[in-house]
Amino acid sequence: MSSASTPPDQDPRPPASEPDGRRVTLQRVTAGVREGLGKAGAFLSTPAGRAEPPLARATKRWVRMLPLITALGFVVVLIPVTTQVLANDYGVSGGLAGALGVAQAAPLLLAITRPLAAWCIIIVADVIGAIVTLSMGDHRPAPWTAMIIVGYVIVCLFLSLRESRRTLLRIWLVTVVASLVLSAFRDDGSQDSSVLLIVLSGVTLLLGALLRERGDAQRRLIEQETISEAERSQRTLLEERARIARELHDVVAHHMSVITVQADSAPYRLNGLPDAAREEFGSIAASARESLTEMRRLLAVLRSEGTPGERTPQPGLSRLPHLVEATVRAGIPIDLSRPELAVLTQLADVTPAVDLSAYRIVQEALSNVMRHAPGARTTITVTLDEEHLLLLVVNGPPTRTPDSLEHSGTGHGLVGMRERVRLVGGTVDAGPLPDGGFRVAAQLPLLKKDSGTA
Repeated sequence: MSSASTPPDQDPRPPASEPDGRRVTLQRVTAGVREGLGKAGAFLSTPAGRAEPPLARATKRWVRMLPLITALGFVVVLIPVTTQVLANDYGVSGGLAGALGVAQAAPLLLAITRPLAAWCIIIVADVIGAIVTLSMGDHRPAPWTAMIIVGYVIVCLFLSLRESRRTLLRIWLVTVVASLVLSAFRDDGSQDSSVLLIVLSGVTLLLGALLRERGDAQRRLIEQETISEAERSQRTLLEERARIARELHDVVAHHMSVITVQADSAPYRLNGLPDAAREEFGSIAASARESLTEMRRLLAVLRSEGTPGERTPQPGLSRLPHLVEATVRAGIPIDLSRPELAVLTQLADVTPAVDLSAYRIVQEALSNVMRHAPGARTTITVTLDEEHLLLLVVNGPPTRTPDSLEHSGTGHGLVGMRERVRLVGGTVDAGPLPDGGFRVAAQLPLLKKDSGTA
C-alpha cells in the first residue's frame, strides 16, 4: 500500500476561491490602518497641553460659551448632511450612514476639553468612512468627503489651540499617511480629495499654533509686567521707609541725648539723693549712651547707600519760606498762607517728627507740581485747630507741556506722603481736580513736645 507523500511546506487542502484582488488589498490596508491608528491613539491620548479650554479666561459668559456653541452648530449641521450624502450619493445603507455621521461629527463637542481624544475618534471614523465610500466604486470625490474635510479641519483648529508643536506635527503626519494610502485605491475617474485635506489641516494646525503661542507670549509678558510692577512698588516703599528712618534718627538721637544728660546731671542737681538713686541714674545714663551708640551703627547701615546730603540737619515748617522761594525761582507761582505770630509760637511746640513730616509733604507736593504741572499756580495753606496741623497744597492745570521728569525730588510721591502720615498717625487725601489740577490735603496730630515721656 503506497500513498503519495505531501511536502511539509504545502497545504494539502485545495485552494479556496479568493474574492476580487482589489477587495483583498483594501481589507489588508484596513487592518493595517486600524492597528497603526490604535497605536497612535494610545501614544497621543494624553491630556491637553493647556489646562483650560479656549476663551476660558474671558470675563463675559457668552464669550466663554462661543467654542461650545460653534462646535454644537457644526455637529447639528454635519450629522444630517453626512447621513443624507452617504445614503443618497454613495449608496451607503441608512443605518451605516447615520452611524458614520454621528461618529465623524459628535466628537467635536469633546474637542473643546479633550481635543486629542476627540481627534482619535474622528480619524478612525473618517478612515472607516473613506473605506466605505471607496468600496462603492463611485466617481465622486475620494477618499474624503466634503463633510469629513470640514469636521477634520474644525478638530484640527481645537487641537492647535491646546497641544504642543511636536504633537501637532505627529497628527499632521498621520493625516498625510492615511490620505496618501487611501488615495492610492480610489477610482481613476474620481476626484482626489486627499491633497485638499492635507493642505487644509496643515495650514489650520500651523496658524492655530502660531496664534496660541502669540497669546501665551502676551500672557507671560503681562504676568511679568505685573510682577515687575509689584516688585517696583515694594522696592519704592522700602526705600521710602528707609529714608524716613534715616531722617528720624536725628529726632530720636536728640531724645536719647537729653535722657543721657539728665541722668548724668541728676546727682548734681538734686541734693540728698541716696546712693541707690545715684546708681540708678548712672545705670540709666550708661544704657542711654549704649543705645545711642547702637543707633549710630544702625544709621550707618541705613546710610550705606544714601547721599551725603542726608547727613545735614533735618528741616521743619520754619524752612517753608525758603522752600517756596526756591520753587518760585523755578517758575512755579505760589501763594503761601501761614498762621499768625501767636499761632506760630504754638506751632513751634509740635514734635520734631510731625514738623519734619509736614515739611516733607509740602516739599514732595511742590516737586510733583514741577514734574507734572509746570507753570501751574499753586496755593499752600497751613492751619491749626485744637488737635491737628492741617496742610493743603492745591495746584491748577499746567500752563506748558512737561518736558522731562525732574530728579530733584526727595521721595517717591504719594508713597512717601502716605508713609510719613502713617508714621505720625495722621491722614492724607490726594487726587486730581475737575479743572485739571491736583490737591494734597494732610492732617497731622498736633502732639506737643511736653506730652511725651522724655
